[in-house]
Amino acid sequence: MRPTGPKDGIAWITGASSGIGLALARRLLDEGWTVALTARRAAELQSVASAYPESRALVFPADVRDAGALAAIGERLEAEGRPIALAIAGAGIYARMGLHDLDPARLAEVFAVNLAGAVHLAAAALPGMRRRRAGQLVFIGSAASLLPLPASAAYGASKAALRHFAAALRFDAEEAGILVQIVSPGFVTTPMTAPRRRPGPFQLSAEEAAGRIRHGLGTRRFEIVFPRRLLWPMKIAALLPWPVLFRLRALMDV
Repeated sequence: MRPTGPKDGIAWITGASSGIGLALARRLLDEGWTVALTARRAAELQSVASAYPESRALVFPADVRDAGALAAIGERLEAEGRPIALAIAGAGIYARMGLHDLDPARLAEVFAVNLAGAVHLAAAALPGMRRRRAGQLVFIGSAASLLPLPASAAYGASKAALRHFAAALRFDAEEAGILVQIVSPGFVTTPMTAPRRRPGPFQLSAEEAAGRIRHGLGTRRFEIVFPRRLLWPMKIAALLPWPVLFRLRALMDV
């Protein structure tokens, strides 16, 4: 179980057309990786790929909610002699949701992308990794998974479930030779955060976030968290008794 490099195979990133996924894709391509780019928007993926050699920027449009589509991409890459060494589940959507705007259909959609979409990537990448007893599986989570927040009934719950899923896989990872990691970033400037009235505390650019994630990918630690000055107070707050935590709503509504 070790971090991977370009000599081990290719990187496959979902959510690669914008935000953190796009920034990570560019960073890995700049380092010499061959990267399979997946998102629903084919034109945006082609735009990213056009800046790199065709043999190293591979465009595979797909909806992560479609397990069969991701499985077919994984099988094709492996059949073409492009072993998947690094798989990054970066696709995600946000829906503000609380008591007064609870929408079961919208909540199901958030889970379908943020959780099921990540599971579909894992299921597509793991067969080859398990055969080789090598690989790195990375899930882009969120600080929202660490602490219940106002209006995060959909997004926060989906990311908490993703965190649990990743941790459960990690138990078997060392024996299988696969490195499983979860990324828990704070606020990052992406299309997801664009509608916010003001930047979040210690908000980073997508490029800054990609740099911190890339550093974490070179380690064996399970959780890649940043910025620590936001994340550690959140971890501590999560230990508070529920009555105390609920009284802190004014500080948490960010």
